Amino acid sequence: MKNVTDSLVSLGHWPAAGSFGFNTDILATNPINLSVVIGVLIFFGKGVLSDLLDNRKQRILNTIRNSEELREGAIEQLEKARARLRKVEMEADQYRVNGYSEIERDKLNWINSTYKTLEQLENDKNETIQFEQQRAINQVRQRIFQQALQGALGTLNSCLNNELHLRIISANIDMLGAMKEMTD
Repeated sequence: MKNVTDSLVSLGHWPAAGSFGFNTDILATNPINLSVVIGVLIFFGKGVLSDLLDNRKQRILNTIRNSEELREGAIEQLEKARARLRKVEMEADQYRVNGYSEIERDKLNWINSTYKTLEQLENDKNETIQFEQQRAINQVRQRIFQQALQGALGTLNSCLNNELHLRIISANIDMLGAMKEMTD
């Protein structure tokens, strides 16, 4: 019976229902705030990040398709060059019989320039693919880093008091100064 009366007496100390006030208990409010912020980030950020990655994937696939088309064009040119080569070789045999060795030199120069051109096209295609892949990776990394940094800053700002905040800023400035001295 004493527990019942104690609980009724303690009810008199509670504010009236429907009143507004601030909960200053940090341990009670931070997990709630963090769960709300994390939930909102997951709910809204997942679609944005997914769209960014899908768009980037499409651009990379388009670049790869374009490179494949260039490759197919290069293969067609190679086949044409081979056909021309066979034709030139037959003509060269006729001229060689007749003693025209200069035609043979022209043929070899033309073949070499064709192969160099094809090699250059293949190298350009590979470099383009590699560049686009690296650019896509860097953009995704940068987006993820920015989102993580924004989340961390939001969490830090909600958890830090002014004195702790100033100490962290000073420590980071000192760290950046040390890193600058290392690079200089």
